[in-house]
Amino acid sequence: MNRRTLLTSVAAATAVASLPRIALAQAPVKVGYIYVGPKNDGGWSQHHAEAVAKAKAHFGDKVEIVEQETVPEGADAERVMTQMALGGAQLIFATSFGYMEPTLNVAGKFPNVKFEHATGYKTAPNMSAYNARFYEGRAVCGTIAGRMTKSNKIGYIASFPIPEVIQGINSTYIHAKKVNPAVEIKVVWAFTWFDPAKEADATQALIDQGCDVVLAHTDSTAPLATLKKAGAYGFGQAGDMIEYAPTPRLSSVIDEWAPYYIERIQALLDGTWASQNVWYGIKEGMVGIGAISDAVPAEVKAEAEALRDSIAAGTYKPFTGPLNKQDGSAWLADGEVAGDDVLSGLSFYVEGIDAEIPK
Repeated sequence: MNRRTLLTSVAAATAVASLPRIALAQAPVKVGYIYVGPKNDGGWSQHHAEAVAKAKAHFGDKVEIVEQETVPEGADAERVMTQMALGGAQLIFATSFGYMEPTLNVAGKFPNVKFEHATGYKTAPNMSAYNARFYEGRAVCGTIAGRMTKSNKIGYIASFPIPEVIQGINSTYIHAKKVNPAVEIKVVWAFTWFDPAKEADATQALIDQGCDVVLAHTDSTAPLATLKKAGAYGFGQAGDMIEYAPTPRLSSVIDEWAPYYIERIQALLDGTWASQNVWYGIKEGMVGIGAISDAVPAEVKAEAEALRDSIAAGTYKPFTGPLNKQDGSAWLADGEVAGDDVLSGLSFYVEGIDAEIPK
């Protein structure tokens, strides 16, 4: 080797050695999340965002997180996910039911990007679906509601007429009726996931109909704020909303997404990610029941906790016969349990609910 070649090699080696250590390290994988509401909505979107923060802390500099909040369901969602994919995201989580078709469309355009859709049922080779059995939590809250109502009228603020919401209404009513045969359920459709003003109006409409316990299937804390003024009872939705305890918040249905997010990001890092369709509940820890308020009598609290524990143990399923459809026709025979194929497409009320499902 001549002197010039030797000097050139030494210079090159010195230059490489002097590069910042981070330049030689493996670049972090980029993971994207889109939320239907603001990250501080107090419920659904906030709880997803808090789970994402836990995942970010878990992985440190191995993962770069990109987030977009308040993304409408539809064309805007498709645009945002497309931008994330073009920006280098290798895994994208779409965290609302109405994102299902947009996610499927974008997944078809980016076969090398992985997608995860929350609460839906459609999948593709590079798209998974993950859902929680929220209706299990509604069974527990319905039991409390049935015991706590004095007017025998409980209310339900429904967002959109999709299976998840219809499951929740039915489960609430079935379990309230089991402990209080005189109970009625009133339903107001808000046609929004997050709109505090609409949610407050829906709550007041139910109060005006005589409801003294109201469950919300929307995302803000506006229903609890309205119930507090009226001296009525309610429940936390998606998040614990413990700041409203001991009243009006009696308990809550809590979404626990962090373990799933950590598991799926790890699968991406390991190269083992594969499309799947999962539906987890209290047993798996994806659905939590918030602490039951001291405003609830001890015997009612014990009853609700026993139901929660039996669901967790798998010894009780909320949709167990005998149950009829709203029109009185047979649905489930005595001891028969509704299958996931039926529940995932549930489109009718059970017998005893005097309300209509919007078309």
